[in-house]
Amino acid sequence: MSNKFIVETSAHHLHLSAEHLAILFGEDAELTVRKMLSQPGQFACEEQVAVEGPRGRLERVRVLGPVRAESQVELSATHARTLGIKAPVRESGVIDGTPGCKLIGPCGEVELDKGVIIAKRHIHMTPADAEAFGVADKDIVSVKIDTPDRSLIFGDTVVRVSPKFALAMHIDTDESNAANAGGEVYGEIVR
Repeated sequence: MSNKFIVETSAHHLHLSAEHLAILFGEDAELTVRKMLSQPGQFACEEQVAVEGPRGRLERVRVLGPVRAESQVELSATHARTLGIKAPVRESGVIDGTPGCKLIGPCGEVELDKGVIIAKRHIHMTPADAEAFGVADKDIVSVKIDTPDRSLIFGDTVVRVSPKFALAMHIDTDESNAANAGGEVYGEIVR
């Protein structure tokens, strides 16, 4: 097995609960698959909404599926500041104590009281991947990314292990830009 893995840039997006999907897109709305993502069962949707904060608004923010138990918005630090939202860095799904925002869809609006985060950079691994890399679920590692002219070592990267995952690291657009990580980029754990 190679000691490297793909590093994917995750642009701003949101996950919706079934309740919020119905409010934003209509009572009988279902998510429409635009493109399958690297993680099994995950997909980018045709559906998009506007995300509004105290100081601004982002148009055409893509919904990712499938629906979740709670709605969540994942922004880069740059986008959060532009909107005037003090979003904390969190693992996806850990939204207690986070700020909210307004979501505006074609059929209605939702005022979230929580759920806006800057996603903590992370590596998805299967249990076999974790064993091969010598790591465990929730370990924090550093990852070296070699790119033309802007190679970086990203610290504070959480390892997420599940048999439902496929091996890939996710960084946000700010992190991707800092590393000049356009195109196909690979990372390597350096501890």
